[in-house]
Amino acid sequence: MLEVKNLKKNFGDFVAVKGVSFSVKEGEVLGFLGPNGAGKSTTMRMITGFLPPASGTAVINGHDISIDPIAAKEDIGYLPESAPSYRAMTVKEYLTFISSVRSSRCPDPAKAVADVISLAKLEGKANQTIETLSKGYRQRTAFAAAILHDPKVLIMDEPTDGLDPNQKFTVRGMIKDMAARGKAIIISTHILEEVDAVCSKVVVISDGEVKFEGTPEGLKAQDPSGNARLDEAFRALTTKEVK
Repeated sequence: MLEVKNLKKNFGDFVAVKGVSFSVKEGEVLGFLGPNGAGKSTTMRMITGFLPPASGTAVINGHDISIDPIAAKEDIGYLPESAPSYRAMTVKEYLTFISSVRSSRCPDPAKAVADVISLAKLEGKANQTIETLSKGYRQRTAFAAAILHDPKVLIMDEPTDGLDPNQKFTVRGMIKDMAARGKAIIISTHILEEVDAVCSKVVVISDGEVKFEGTPEGLKAQDPSGNARLDEAFRALTTKEVK
């Protein structure tokens, strides 16, 4: 469904991403973990076509983002960190606008909007302006916009960052629902609890390089103390010294 092939990116003399490769299958939720500055967001932006790679590519549902970016992007739902929106619009107005932008994939805009409002549990907020919503509901609105065109691949950058526990629970439930519907999902995060909460696969990146790819259980096994703690395993993979 999604294959990332040896992506590299430099900004001048600084090499931000140094040959990142991994894959995500239908129904998988991949946790893309790493410390701040590891290259997570840069990698996500290359996968989605927002940044051109120095070399390498990403293939989305058979479409190479470097060769056929329009077809590739049609199969991507992207939820960036602090997703922008037109806050003077109501939730329904905003989603209707997004459906018009995605017209080729939304032949019945009214049904598409109604469906994502239901999926994102926004029924009680549909006629409320986005600027008056809590952060959790704004995140749900951005989530609804990302899945409006029924993409095969869903890419989310820090989807629960800054949300309270109840809001996190709701967003994680929506992610699980999308995986059950056969989407291939990437969640870029620095919140380790996301691994146990929603992920079926994990990639750890540090200093622009993949340090681990495998299951959550495999990641826990990297804990040098033998206690299967995610934080210790993460520290062992992303720092030169472990205390």
